[in-house]
Amino acid sequence: MPDRILGVLGGMGPLASAEFMRQLTLLTPAARDQDHVPAVLWSDPRVPDRTAARQGTGPDPLLALLRGIRGLEAAGCGAIAIPCNTAHGWIDGMRAATALPILHIVDAAAEALRAAGIPPGPIGVMGTAATLAMGLFQDGLQAGGWEVSVPTEAEMARLVTPGIALVKANRVAESHAPLAEAAQALAARGARAVVLGCTEIPLGIAAGPAQPFPVIDTIQALALASIRWAQGERG
Repeated sequence: MPDRILGVLGGMGPLASAEFMRQLTLLTPAARDQDHVPAVLWSDPRVPDRTAARQGTGPDPLLALLRGIRGLEAAGCGAIAIPCNTAHGWIDGMRAATALPILHIVDAAAEALRAAGIPPGPIGVMGTAATLAMGLFQDGLQAGGWEVSVPTEAEMARLVTPGIALVKANRVAESHAPLAEAAQALAARGARAVVLGCTEIPLGIAAGPAQPFPVIDTIQALALASIRWAQGERG
């Protein structure tokens, strides 16, 4: 039987990784412990800041990411999920260094949009400055027919980036107002749904009242993709 252990390359940030493990557990159809997905979490918050690296103000995180992959390989994992959107900017280097499949969070988000019944058309995407600058979601989702809009530079500076920083500082309740305001601005400009393309953002959005439009939680989307992988391996 193929190996069914999921490797989770986390710590970016730690709270997002913990939330991924929580959702992986809660979303798995299980009646007993043995029905759940075997998983190994490699949570290493020492991975250099991905946004700083992309902006040329910090070290490259690839070596640290590969160190985590080696640890997950040694633990016997059969696939890898990375609950950090920005880290997917290094996915080519990671895939070149391992034979294990790496589940792509943008593919998971596209599947979540389809499952939510969001047809091709205008949607919004929130994320770190680096994720948006790399075009991870713009390229991946536009290929599926969605027209992607992102926050303005002013909204990033005033709302999104500070909101993400608040979650990383464990000030989750305070992050809701700025992150919700940014999501609402995208909806006001015509987005039919908003993809929360940074794994800190769903935590902040969930810390207050629900939004009056669909939001796609990329932590949840990746957890569901991981469950699909595990169920497929079980045959």
